[in-house]
Amino acid sequence: MFLENDVARTHNRGWIEVICGSMFSGKTEELIRRLKRARIARLKVEIFKPGVDTRYDEEKVVSHDENEIMSTPVPASGNILLMANDVDVVGIDEAQFFDSELPNVCNQLANSGIRVIVAGLDMDFKGKPFGPMPALLAMAEYITKVHAICVKCGSLAQYSHRTVANEKLVLLGETDVYEPLCRSCFRKENHT
Repeated sequence: MFLENDVARTHNRGWIEVICGSMFSGKTEELIRRLKRARIARLKVEIFKPGVDTRYDEEKVVSHDENEIMSTPVPASGNILLMANDVDVVGIDEAQFFDSELPNVCNQLANSGIRVIVAGLDMDFKGKPFGPMPALLAMAEYITKVHAICVKCGSLAQYSHRTVANEKLVLLGETDVYEPLCRSCFRKENHT
């Protein structure tokens, strides 16, 4: 996708790419696609995910379409710096679940010449900015916002509406707990 792969190799320049959107929008699918293309380009790739994300697999990053790629689960973003040795590309999935140091970790990686591709929810179930994502979006060179389809009206959806009564910020789940909604349907559901 990017011609910058060659630039990064020859000029040791890194950068940050962020893929964001609601649940069921294809964030992980796009992350996996980019990482597989980097491997085809013979770049050395490392993939990380938060240790708390065990929905589909303990070690693999898996999309809703069951596309998958091996990853290393880590308990904190600082572990990524310790494990990302001699690589060209670092992929990070479910970035919203990481601690507030993730933007600094991504900056350090990019400053050392590594292409960093991060995927995560940009908003929580209340429609508020989620975890380290706002800072990552602010510092990224490239941003891709992907959309799901609103299950109520068929418009583009950018909200992850929680369908169960639970106020915990982090509640792992799929279609049994969340549904993608457009702005209008999200406002109706939340009476705003």
